[in-house]
Amino acid sequence: MVNAAPITALKQDLAAEAARLGFAACAIAPAAEDPLRAARLEQWLDAGMHGQMQWMADRLHHRRSPQALWDEARSVVALGMSYAPAADPLALADQADRARISVYAQGRDYHDVVKKALKALARWLVDQAARRGLGDVGVKVFVDTAPVMEKPLGQAAGLGWQGKHTNLVSRDHGSWLFLGAIYTTLAFPPDAPGRDRCGSCDACQRACPTQAFPAPYRLDARRCISYLTIEHKGPVPEDFRAALGNRIYGCDDCLAVCPWNKFADSARRMQAFLPRAELAAPRLADLLVLDDAGFRALFSGSPIKRIGRDRFVRNCLYAAGNSGDAALVPRVRALLDDPDEAVADAARWALARLT
Repeated sequence: MVNAAPITALKQDLAAEAARLGFAACAIAPAAEDPLRAARLEQWLDAGMHGQMQWMADRLHHRRSPQALWDEARSVVALGMSYAPAADPLALADQADRARISVYAQGRDYHDVVKKALKALARWLVDQAARRGLGDVGVKVFVDTAPVMEKPLGQAAGLGWQGKHTNLVSRDHGSWLFLGAIYTTLAFPPDAPGRDRCGSCDACQRACPTQAFPAPYRLDARRCISYLTIEHKGPVPEDFRAALGNRIYGCDDCLAVCPWNKFADSARRMQAFLPRAELAAPRLADLLVLDDAGFRALFSGSPIKRIGRDRFVRNCLYAAGNSGDAALVPRVRALLDDPDEAVADAARWALARLT
């Protein structure tokens, strides 16, 4: 039987090391399945609310629990890294000549930053377990690209709770946390799960421009601007194009209005997530002329590069159509014969709006 004292001490030191590596929050969740959590995921998928994100349904079994993905897992180290903005994320809403990029995508790619820190923490954990006589410890690290339910696991570990906008909300960091997880064979004592503190507040529900929340705590991705601008392939349904406004990558509206953000301290944000000057308030006119090489150069090291030039320019054309700025007409016309049909379709729509 494993002596609990060294594991408890290791858990305390783990939190300190996580903080040293830049994580603002660290806690432990059990690796076993939560039947209610799994049932809610199945209901959401059965309703088709995942849209074109077929990979979520394809690996449903692995998403049910950490042990379904890795049966040796005994604990989940849930971690959060702050990207709290210093400026108002909604400040560009009325500046039609500018494009709005979600706060999380204005700095370095969080996949790279968080995964590097996760790997460093996992190596430290393996080394410390061996030094303290806890034997060979297995670990696996995950950030966003694996079939891992980071937000429910974050709530199970006590990092916060899933708010009515379905994202994790922290009492200390508001809605501004990148989440990562380390699965381990160590049976750490778990922390108390997060308690829902949304109360009667429905600010996030009212803020959504496309009414993507059919009910509190339930998101229809097919109506969500983040999904439409990032995950959705091909032309965006016309019903949603005007509501996109000048948002060209993601949407912060439901996050930005959360009252718990008043406790978030931008000083605790990782320096890597500071906004790049050229991405904080880019001019639509400059983005509409990007070819593939220009797109790759501008968004090197950014999560935006993942959607490719065509989808990005498609989004910029919708923003141009919503801008009312006739000065953009020549640049929109130049894209009417774009080889990508979704871009050409967006150009026709934008031109009709502008003329």
